[in-house]
Amino acid sequence: MAGLMGISATVHTFAVQLADVDRGVYEELELRVARHPSETLEYMVTRILAYCLQYEEGIVFSEGGISATDEPAVQVRDLTGRTTAWIEVGAPDSERIHRGSKLAGRAAVYTHRDPAKVLAQYAGKKIHNAAAIPLYSFDRAFIDEAARLVDRRNSASLSITEGVVYLDLNGASLRTDIIEQPLA
Repeated sequence: MAGLMGISATVHTFAVQLADVDRGVYEELELRVARHPSETLEYMVTRILAYCLQYEEGIVFSEGGISATDEPAVQVRDLTGRTTAWIEVGAPDSERIHRGSKLAGRAAVYTHRDPAKVLAQYAGKKIHNAAAIPLYSFDRAFIDEAARLVDRRNSASLSITEGVVYLDLNGASLRTDIIEQPLA
C-alpha cells in the first residue's frame, strides 16, 4: 500500500483560443486540468472538449475529476451555486445521468468511446428526460491523435463551425465532426 500513497494528479495547462461560431462564443481560456492517474489522456481530451463546447458563464470542472462520485465531469452553476447543467464524460451509468438531469434540468454526455455501445447501455434504463439529453461523440482517430499531442503545457485554438471541430493543438491541426444523438 505504501507505493500508492505517492500517486497524485498530473496538472496540464491549456491556453485555448475558443471560437464557437455556431453559438457565437469567443473566449481566451486558461485551463488548469488535473488528470488523475486512472484517467486516460483520451478521457481528459474529451473532458476539455466538453468544457469548451459547453462554455458559458459559471462553467467548472468537478473538483474530483474522474474520481468525483457525486458531481459530473463538468458543470455549470448559476450565481447562487445551483447546478444548471450536468455534463458527463465517457460512459457514465444511467443513474448518474438520471440524477443530474433531474437536478440541473439540462444534461449532456460527451464520449470518446463507441457511441453505439454507450447508447446500448442506456436502453430500457430510467433516465429523466432522456430524449432531450444529447450524446456527443467525435471521430476516434481525432481523439487518439489529440491525446498523443497533449503535453504538460499546451497551446490550442479550437473553432466550431457548422458542427465541425477544428483543433490546432501544439502546432498540429486536427478536424472532426461532432456527432450528436439523443440518449433515447
